[in-house]
Amino acid sequence: MRFAQIIDFKTDRFDDMDRLMDEWVDQTKGKRTATHSLIGKDRSDDAHIVEIVEFPSYDEAMKNSQLPETERIFQDMVALCDGVPTFTDLDVVREEQLNEATSRRFFHEVAVGGNLDAVDEIFASDYRDHDVAKPTETVGSQHIRNDVSGWRAAFDFTFSLEREICQGDDVVTLWTWTGTHKGDFMGIAPTGRQCIMTGTTIFRFKDGKIQEGWWHEDLMGLMRQLTG
Repeated sequence: MRFAQIIDFKTDRFDDMDRLMDEWVDQTKGKRTATHSLIGKDRSDDAHIVEIVEFPSYDEAMKNSQLPETERIFQDMVALCDGVPTFTDLDVVREEQLNEATSRRFFHEVAVGGNLDAVDEIFASDYRDHDVAKPTETVGSQHIRNDVSGWRAAFDFTFSLEREICQGDDVVTLWTWTGTHKGDFMGIAPTGRQCIMTGTTIFRFKDGKIQEGWWHEDLMGLMRQLTG
């Protein structure tokens, strides 16, 4: 079970604390077991800081705390704090990556399912799209509707989402597309052939909606399957 620790403290020397955290990261390279760290500052009290550190498990967290570098950094951290930091240990019982869920919603509900009404719920109105198959970027969520409609007219298809990676505001999806050619596509009359295409999509989110997208797909491979 994944494990998280909340460290709550006060300090008027955040810049020094920030440098101390950089020092800990540098000194524990290849040894630390922490996988993710997030530090937040209380909007109503600049001296109030909360850090959330994530580990694969409680046992891994204990290994991390036993590193000599961790103990030294902790002593230096206490010296910078107004009082002793408090620690809250948490077993992670539920996690939901909301941007990841929204990204999946596009592939399954909009692209495959054809629910174009959901586009405005998922994409920003000034969405910017970058596609290796297009000479220039396009702007506006209407382009997503047009693209989806065009692909759905040309193919019956599904997406298999092989892997999704979330980092910050970005969701990266490695996918496999499988389609049956049923309508005109880039001047090619319907062939009835089943084709497979792989690709990667990066969606950048802002305020809960997809603000920008980058598409890298094996379009040349798809064309060879349709014309070969």
